[in-house]
Amino acid sequence: MADDSKLALSAIEDIGPATEKRLKEAGFRSIKDLLVRGPVDVAEATGMEMDECVEICNKARLALQELGVIDRSFVSATSLYEKRREGERISAGGRNFDDLLGGGVETKAVTEVYGEFGTGKTQLCHTLCVLVQQEKKAGGLAGRAIYVDTENTFRPERIVSIAKARGLDADKALAGIIVAKAYNSAHQELIIEETGPVIEENGIKLVVVDSAVAHYRAEFLGRATLSERQQRLNKFMHILVRLAETYEVAVVVTNQIQSSPDAYFGDSARPTGGNVVAHTSTYRIYLKRSSGKNRIARMVDSPYHAEREVLFTLADRGIADVDG
Repeated sequence: MADDSKLALSAIEDIGPATEKRLKEAGFRSIKDLLVRGPVDVAEATGMEMDECVEICNKARLALQELGVIDRSFVSATSLYEKRREGERISAGGRNFDDLLGGGVETKAVTEVYGEFGTGKTQLCHTLCVLVQQEKKAGGLAGRAIYVDTENTFRPERIVSIAKARGLDADKALAGIIVAKAYNSAHQELIIEETGPVIEENGIKLVVVDSAVAHYRAEFLGRATLSERQQRLNKFMHILVRLAETYEVAVVVTNQIQSSPDAYFGDSARPTGGNVVAHTSTYRIYLKRSSGKNRIARMVDSPYHAEREVLFTLADRGIADVDG
């Protein structure tokens, strides 16, 4: 990883002290922040002209390419293949679930998990927050987690019970999770915009948003507000995508479901957020009930995974295989 001096705003070519000060006052602390937020956000936050912001962000991208933090604009498929083979993953807690994901939840990607209440979405998030802290040989990344809680679903007691059931240090598991409670959609967006420095300073490897769409559904009611809601949600999801890629973290978002009135046969459940969430999520997983504590996870959308289902269960240890 590049050292802090090379990622400082002053490292951008031809940036002046006045512009650097203006960016810092608007909350941009490093070159990575510029890349994650993009020129539109930079213009809105600083009041600078759009053309100037586009130029600054382009120079920021070139600087990160020179440092090897991000890929160059044109790379060979062979290079990408080799890089992906070295990619890092976080165990979801059970062999079946990990197999569905091709080895675990992938870094530099956004994984969306949706389903009705009680299907295990939040349990999966809690399990990942514990397991990301383990060494790689134990299915983790020896990193910490950020949990953005929008529905008051985070429970430290559950972290303790999962850790103890897995024979881990519960105090260390709690200390390795940073919780940010979002009270509305604007606050939720602000938290994500300020996440970059927190990731760098705390060795974060997992960012959880539980759930991504809840506040938008509650605040933007009726068809008259649909356009504004989707624009705001689109911006939020794209920041998550850039955050995952730039900081090389795994991003997991949960989503609610709604019934589709035009579905006369089969499962009428559809994830909320429409095409905005569908197109920005790298992987989409649908959780549904089976018998007792057993649940079904279905890979609905992926660039390369097959669309199939696996069985898992909810246990004291969080997500687990049905046979153990």
